[in-house]
Amino acid sequence: MNEKHHLNNLLLLSIATIFISTSGPLGKYINLPPPVIIWWRSFLAAIILWGFCRYKGISLKVENKKDRGTFFIAALCLGGHWIFYFYALKLSNVAIGMLSLFTFPVMIALLEPLFTKSKRDPIHLLLGGLVLIGIYILAPEFNLESSHLQGLLLGLLSALCYAVRILLLKDHVASYNSTMIMFFQVLILSILLAPALYFMGTSAISNQYPYVLILAILTTAIGHTMFVKSLKYFKASTASIIGSSQPIFGILIAYLFLNEIPTVNTFIGGSLILATVIIESIRSK
Repeated sequence: MNEKHHLNNLLLLSIATIFISTSGPLGKYINLPPPVIIWWRSFLAAIILWGFCRYKGISLKVENKKDRGTFFIAALCLGGHWIFYFYALKLSNVAIGMLSLFTFPVMIALLEPLFTKSKRDPIHLLLGGLVLIGIYILAPEFNLESSHLQGLLLGLLSALCYAVRILLLKDHVASYNSTMIMFFQVLILSILLAPALYFMGTSAISNQYPYVLILAILTTAIGHTMFVKSLKYFKASTASIIGSSQPIFGILIAYLFLNEIPTVNTFIGGSLILATVIIESIRSK
């Protein structure tokens, strides 16, 4: 790969990271209940991904019943990840929501021995300790009535759901197309979350359409597709390190458009959390 080609791919990876990082500010800004937002996100993304699979001739056949069960559980984890994340954003702010979510790489490292035959690396306990210190600094006050603490805890729950989803699907990526896997997950979510439209209402969608469309198309369909495509040209560790800049972009976008100013504790705690992500990404090489 020549230098010009490399720079072009690096630029595309950076743009993909920025697109994905818009999920935080959009989740905070869109004035709808999180389950309703996630239904629209899933429903619109399912249509886009189905059209892409048809256009590319990607098979939608699932080989066996066990794989169907795995995809269903992974879809539940994806739904939990998105819903808990959006509640975290609404209860706290973009900085706390995004930084608490980015504990997921260390959670994956700690949970992986439960899903595979690999042994736990002692360094992961050290990284987990650094994350806990970062969370302690990040938490404004340890009072369960504090909306910021509630947002932080929901962000961690979102990270746990995301980590479990990745571990569940890890062995299936080699057998199935990643776009097809994503299609089935958002399709399942759009079916399971349909009752939320009745119980929570979606009348306010008329004023929120532009932002929901941006979330479904720019953030979910284009951003994630570009990021997955970048793995053809970069090592997973390189993509992960660049991807760990998502909270930085998200906090910057929230500052520019939502006037959210991070505290000193957010910078210090967030730096510790992101440092562990970068360390683990480099080690995973």
